[in-house]
Amino acid sequence: MRDVLGLAATPEAQPFERANNKVPSGLAQCGVQARFEFVNYLRSTRFYILLAIVATIGIAIMAVMYVYRPSTLLSSPMSFYSQWWGGVVSLCVILAGIFFGADAISTEFQNRTGYYLLPNPVNKSSIFIGKWIASFLASAIAIGVYAAITLADGAIYFGSNIPYQLGESFVLALFYILPILGVSFFISSVFKNNSSSILMTVLLLFGFNYITPLITALSSSEPWYILSYGAGVISNILSSSGYPPHEAVLGGFTSYHATIPEGLAIMFAYFAVPSILGMLLFDKEDFN
Repeated sequence: MRDVLGLAATPEAQPFERANNKVPSGLAQCGVQARFEFVNYLRSTRFYILLAIVATIGIAIMAVMYVYRPSTLLSSPMSFYSQWWGGVVSLCVILAGIFFGADAISTEFQNRTGYYLLPNPVNKSSIFIGKWIASFLASAIAIGVYAAITLADGAIYFGSNIPYQLGESFVLALFYILPILGVSFFISSVFKNNSSSILMTVLLLFGFNYITPLITALSSSEPWYILSYGAGVISNILSSSGYPPHEAVLGGFTSYHATIPEGLAIMFAYFAVPSILGMLLFDKEDFN
């Protein structure tokens, strides 16, 4: 029996077995759980749905570019990749976090798979970390697919002229997966119902994008405590006019842009704190 998104939910799905009455180490347990979950993702419907969504976004942009050929975007490789990649990849990362993190832990309660898994000699923290690793790998594949489509379209107009900033932005996008999954896993640990955890994850992750400009407009202060503000480095590094200043005043309105170290620090904080709290919550749950 599988859930509607293709994840296994039977007692036979558990990956841990005793070998010669020896309990695997915590690191080995993480590896087994990560491999098991990653294979489940590759076999699940949700994985291919996400790839289809990412590919559709990329192909749609490619078609629009080919038909309308906007002169502003085609003026230079930096302008092209700034809009093509920098303006969309954050959305792809958020979608990956929702698909692979929003119900990663809550499903253990709703589908009761945790009741079959935990009687085995395995730590709850190993389950949590293993699931997180598998979610990161699946998300990275989705981002890699969008990067491949971006490069394919860029090759049509600029050939092999690829700015090195695109590579840096790609690495930052992969780093952005860390806090997105950290927040998603934390919410999934709080709610034992898949629908609730998915809904709250969607509202929070997309809400970040609207909160940032609102806080800046109302308070004229730097929103250094908002995840989307730190993630702005992904697109800022591709600015055709150079990396924007940390603080700029235009028409009486002050705008802020996180520096790369500041952006990395914000994203790491949103990864570390929610991940630790989520793992502690999951570790304290009783599956009796």
